Amino acid sequence: MVQLTLPKNSKMSEGKNWGKPDGATKLTEFRIYRWNPDDGKTPTIDTYYVDRDDCGPMVLDGLIWIKNKIDPTLTFRRSCREGICGSCAMNIDGTNNLACLKGMDEVMGDVVKIYPLPHLPVVKDLVPDLTNFYTQHRSIEPWLQTTTTQPEKEWKQSREDREKLDGLYECILCACCSTSCPSYWWNSDRYLGPAVLLQAYRWLIDSRDEATGERLDNLEDPFRLYRCHTIMNCAQTCPKGLNPAKAIAEVKKMMVERRV
Repeated sequence: MVQLTLPKNSKMSEGKNWGKPDGATKLTEFRIYRWNPDDGKTPTIDTYYVDRDDCGPMVLDGLIWIKNKIDPTLTFRRSCREGICGSCAMNIDGTNNLACLKGMDEVMGDVVKIYPLPHLPVVKDLVPDLTNFYTQHRSIEPWLQTTTTQPEKEWKQSREDREKLDGLYECILCACCSTSCPSYWWNSDRYLGPAVLLQAYRWLIDSRDEATGERLDNLEDPFRLYRCHTIMNCAQTCPKGLNPAKAIAEVKKMMVERRV
């Protein structure tokens, strides 16, 4: 009989309730995934209460308030606070999003529930290990490749060709889309995932790039490209409003066109 066991850090239990701050009249409850690889314990869900009169409106504001006012051991990534760097990507209220773009008042119900991005190894608390994700991005060689002599000033591009990059260059590699994709959950060792494939198409469609054939050869694989089944989770969760599924379909179209 087959026996399946989950790793220790996948079994969660109720954690510490940090209590309500004294004198606060407007509170928002946060339930946050906590896990420290150094203490040998299983993950917990800790409960915090944020004083809304002393805090900004976004989920990231709440996390920073908790770290500064209640629990300095709470660990998460953040940087720009403007939806540009992608550092604060996490699972909020059941959906992958950027904490700096998600308002506390936008959460369904009265409790803000926060977990790290799903189906990735966890470094600590809300920090996922993105090593594989960045390695995959590097594998598509995301830079301009040319064979002609470099111009004295710049590579020129028509307005029409530049507009083809709209909806692609805005990707900030936050990994929200890839970690919402079931195909990436089960095949992340071989399937590149929505974010990386959108980035690949960005270079395939760039009129200045002269390595189209080599780039398509690199993607010609049963897993690297073709594990996409157009579930559309990627487009629904992208905090920048992009459509990775459409980009993947265009790459598949280019694959077919070069064969006929």
